[in-house]
Formats: sequence, C-alpha cells, structure tokens
Amino acid sequence: MTSHRMQHLVPASIVLGLATIVAWLSFTQEPAEAFLFPRIIAVVFMVLAIWNFIRAATGLAKVGRGIEKQDAINLMPGLIVMLVLVFWAARALGFYVSSTLAFFAVYSLYDPAPLASTRDWLKRAVVTAAFMAVIYALFSLVLQVQTPRGLFI
Repeated sequence: MTSHRMQHLVPASIVLGLATIVAWLSFTQEPAEAFLFPRIIAVVFMVLAIWNFIRAATGLAKVGRGIEKQDAINLMPGLIVMLVLVFWAARALGFYVSSTLAFFAVYSLYDPAPLASTRDWLKRAVVTAAFMAVIYALFSLVLQVQTPRGLFI
C-alpha cells in the first residue's frame, strides 16, 4: 500500500471509528426519546464514514495530499479547547455555557485581529452572542432536543 493511499486510509479509519462510537452511544443512552435526533444524525454520519473508508481503502480517494504537519499543529489548540469545553465541561457548566466559552475561545485563537484591540474583543463577543442565539433557536426551539444540563442551564 502506498503512502499516498495511507494518507487517506488513516483519517478515514479514525473518522469511521469515531462515527461508530457516536452511533453506538446514540443507540445505548437513556432516555431513548432524548436521543432520537442524535441517532438520526449519527446514522447518516456512519453511512458517510463507511463510504469514505471504502473510497480510501480502494484508492478512489485521490483528492489532496493529506494533512500537512504544520496544519495539524495549527488545529491542535482549537481541538483541545473543543474537547475540554464542549465534551467535558458541558456536564458541569451546561451545554450553552460551555459552547459559548468554546466558540469564544476558538474564535479568539484563530481571529487574525490584534488581541490588544478593545473594538475587536467587542466584535468577538457580539459574534459569539449571535452564534449562540442561532444555536439556541435551532436546538431548543426548532428541533426541541434535550441538551446536557449543568450548573448554568
């Protein structure tokens, strides 16, 4: 197997593994009715992950050269923030508070605007509030799904 094919097969395998775990969790958690929407999304992602894995394994995935080392290093701070604040802090702080903190932190990390500018911090806060308003409207009002409860909702 060539290194080019491995550059597609390794991430496809990781994505398939994660999709399998998420799908399994969505079918095993209680109360079952609270996990109906995540179950539908998990099954769709699982089908896409299987398709992606098959394309990578057969060599049909010929787009790109894989992720470069510097790109992976640039993504690490955002991934760490998301893992800590969304996945672990959601139970303690609540879904909306931890998501707000995660979005604001990731936005601040990757925003090219200077960190010393008060105007840019205000812009980050307004964009974060608008984003979270859309997330709240989507999950609570439109989809009416249960989100993890915590200290602050």
